[in-house]
Amino acid sequence: MRLRALLDTDALGLKLLGGEDELDRTVRGVMTTDLRDPSRYLSGGELVLTGLAWRGGAADSEPFVRLLVQAQVAALAAGEAELGDVPEDLVAACARHRLPLFAVHESVAFATITEHVVRQVSGERAGDLAAVVDRHRRMMTSGPAGGGPDVVLDLLGSDLDLRAWVLSPTGRQVAGPKDAEPALSAQVCAELAAEHLAATRTGRRAPHRVTVGATTYSLFPVRGRGQPPVTPPGARSPQGAGAGRDVRETVLSDWLLVVEADAGDWAEERLDLLYGVTQLIAVERDRRDAARTVRRRLAQEVLELVQTGAAPAEIAARLRVAAPVLLPGLGAAPHWQVVVARVEWEDGDEQTGRVAQTLLEEILVDPHATGPEQSDRIAVAHTGEEAVALVPLPSVSSEHDGSEAGVLAEALLASVREPLTAGLDGDGRVTLGVSAAVHSAEGLRGALEEARHARRVAAARPGRVCAAGHQELASHVLLLPFVPDDVRRAFTARLLDPLRDYDRRHRAELIPTLEAFLDSDGSWTRCANRLHLHVNTLRYRVGRIEQLTGRDLSRLEDKLDFFLALRMS
Repeated sequence: MRLRALLDTDALGLKLLGGEDELDRTVRGVMTTDLRDPSRYLSGGELVLTGLAWRGGAADSEPFVRLLVQAQVAALAAGEAELGDVPEDLVAACARHRLPLFAVHESVAFATITEHVVRQVSGERAGDLAAVVDRHRRMMTSGPAGGGPDVVLDLLGSDLDLRAWVLSPTGRQVAGPKDAEPALSAQVCAELAAEHLAATRTGRRAPHRVTVGATTYSLFPVRGRGQPPVTPPGARSPQGAGAGRDVRETVLSDWLLVVEADAGDWAEERLDLLYGVTQLIAVERDRRDAARTVRRRLAQEVLELVQTGAAPAEIAARLRVAAPVLLPGLGAAPHWQVVVARVEWEDGDEQTGRVAQTLLEEILVDPHATGPEQSDRIAVAHTGEEAVALVPLPSVSSEHDGSEAGVLAEALLASVREPLTAGLDGDGRVTLGVSAAVHSAEGLRGALEEARHARRVAAARPGRVCAAGHQELASHVLLLPFVPDDVRRAFTARLLDPLRDYDRRHRAELIPTLEAFLDSDGSWTRCANRLHLHVNTLRYRVGRIEQLTGRDLSRLEDKLDFFLALRMS
């Protein structure tokens, strides 16, 4: 703001004593002081307020004013409450150094002037930043990227003194301010992501205010393309409880903007600016998502070839095309791992493969990795109900067979379990299965089946977010072909013959019911929907199965035994 504007505000009680020709100076801040030498606390452009307690006599005015001028302050305002009229020696010193001087009426508190100046300066900064953000948005939407979210976060820091970060739904830091100290820890990021996902699922209006330790943060959702925009308070929000199904389809994939401040008492203009920032970040979010198109298509083609039983030579040719895209500059052909993921909601059977695809791309990124984004090396396809990731691994040395290389099931979930559990909000599950590394197209079909089996093992466990790896199948699925025939027959007869006999006598369809129940991972609702039964009818059939076999289908061990018996029969 300009000094001239201060005189136009009657409530400030300012009277100009000198420096009329300098009234177009810009005020960038305000400082109250009675120190003889306040220069160490000045950075330039301030309106200095003083009660004159530093003045012992006329000789003190000249050195005081000289120090202010050297610090390049905008003006000096002296209060009349203690000494009455401003001393003439101070007026003369300011005139000699061309420093504008105001007298502050005794009825006006310095706090009133300070609050007015800070509010005006902050408002002008916000307006300047809004214009910059708007220009940046137009650049990004109409042409090449303008630097990504880091540029906007730097602007928030430099113009509004706001530290801000962009986080993924799992708490991974996507972008942050340069040289931010202290940086957000991984645990704080996970807590903030969990709070955001829980608030979004319960329909609370943004921004979500969260206190972690002694620090308060405000969380703003970043909505992607084709989703309702974030709505300022006072408007009808598409994000509330009425958003329903849309929220569940996006809550596990949307980014969030974290601001280190309490936005609860912000003016509407300041909130509008932050909503504009989220829209700008959303452009970058969509741009990165679009950049994954080639990798997704490669994964989809390989998946279709594997599932349709294509010749290994054809699959190998497709892998040779994928390898340079996923691992540029790689000399030897990589090993590959397969990761399968499903997102399931208790009260519906909607197709969640696309949600699982986006989430799996996020989970597979190493949260501590540096350099190029690791998701650039991951190809994820999806079917109606599951996502399948093709993860390339640099060829292991000859002294290893690849079984210990690559991603591990539990390691994938170590940093994401807390936020994802909050996002699932008691009615959803995420389950993952991870295969061993394979080194050829011939092994890819087996790796896919292995990952799917591992995911079923994970689904049989309690908890909202579960994973299982190929190591956990070593004594079960992988060894089934080597079980002697007489052992296989005895095992399956003991579990399944009572059910088969009952089906023959009563046409009760207990075997198909058991298969569907296990395939639905023990979900009563999904299984009943699949069989077109009432849930009570399904419960009766499962109860009959347990009665005939003496097993309990709520126990993991019994579920696995039935699963293996069906696989071997």
